[in-house]
Amino acid sequence: MPALNFNARAIEIPESTGGGFKPFPPGEYEMMIVKSSTRPTKQGDGSYLELEMHCVSGELTGRRHWERLNLDNPSQKTVKIAQEQLARLCLALGLDQVNDSEELHDRPFMAEIGIDKKEPTKNKIWGYRSIDGAPVSPAKLANQPAPKPAAAPSAPASRPAVRPWG
Repeated sequence: MPALNFNARAIEIPESTGGGFKPFPPGEYEMMIVKSSTRPTKQGDGSYLELEMHCVSGELTGRRHWERLNLDNPSQKTVKIAQEQLARLCLALGLDQVNDSEELHDRPFMAEIGIDKKEPTKNKIWGYRSIDGAPVSPAKLANQPAPKPAAAPSAPASRPAVRPWG
């Protein structure tokens, strides 16, 4: 086995907040979701969607943040808050309908990050907006008619229509 020869006292270690990093300073950051998973709650009475996101620009590029959305919880108030946050995120990404959390991946957005009121050593996302700066306004979108689906192109008369899915 090779000798390690490591002197821990010779290494400058940054101050830690318990997890190894200080929280993001409050502000707006360009972020991107890179992983997502559904996990059971500690109590086992529900589950949450965990979103791992990375800062993709500026001084903190590469820093990670995890956001948890309690979409399955005995508290309907908790579920409502999580659904509202997910709706704001989807709208900031330009998505109306999401069937799989992976559809949220690899799309940049702006996140307003603040300090969690209950745990001052952790961050919380307070708002989302699109990368082009357009504000997310679910109320405005709710008053607009839903977009009409595009008409399917007709197949040439000489060939039968083929469905791409089989």
